[in-house]
Amino acid sequence: MNYFNYFTEIEDTFIRRRGKHLLVSSIDWALIETWKEQGVPLHIALRGIEKAFDSWEAKPRKRSIKSLLYCQEEVEAQYAEWLESRVGAGPDQSVENQPGGGVSEDEGLPFPRQAIVEHLQRARSALLQTFQQRASTDDLTDALQRATNLLEELERDFTQSTRGDAQKLEVSLTGLERMLSESIRSVISTEELNKATNEVKEQLRPYRSHMDKAAYKQTFDNLLQKRLREQFAVPRLSLFYL
Repeated sequence: MNYFNYFTEIEDTFIRRRGKHLLVSSIDWALIETWKEQGVPLHIALRGIEKAFDSWEAKPRKRSIKSLLYCQEEVEAQYAEWLESRVGAGPDQSVENQPGGGVSEDEGLPFPRQAIVEHLQRARSALLQTFQQRASTDDLTDALQRATNLLEELERDFTQSTRGDAQKLEVSLTGLERMLSESIRSVISTEELNKATNEVKEQLRPYRSHMDKAAYKQTFDNLLQKRLREQFAVPRLSLFYL
């Protein structure tokens, strides 16, 4: 990950989560540079930003987030936890190589560590294939390439960590899925979107009268996103689809 990409990935994630385009201030750029100089991995910085926005959205406030400084505390907390998880990490830290057998590498994980790694590999391979098959250069093509690179970084980090944290990994994967879904919306034609929308409405028509407004909207949005992902051959990354 080069110096320029580190800045642009963080900037793009912040703008995307904020929901409105806002130029990153000189203070924010200085903060990003500080993270870079401190050695905060890109995927850790992005995870901290995603987590900060998730917490803010869970308790909506009248004021919007206008500065990356709002995410600073969470990014630093994620980095500290990441450093702790790396203690003792190395190429020969598998259970078989630890005296007395060590602690099971699957301890505390909802799935076996190897199954999670294989899921990440399959997802990265599928994203790469979709990227290579796209003839045009657009927001989705760019997002596919970025997601593929970040998945590789997440896979390497998860494999090398002494204590895998599935919850933190899921936050990162959810952020990538959100980025990909928004990029699909930016490239799909109005005609295609309207067609998919009408098909989902028709699919839900028999059930709408039995669902409250919030449940219907959430179900509709989920089904529409599913249809669009399938149309553009974008796989699910979440561990729920392992």
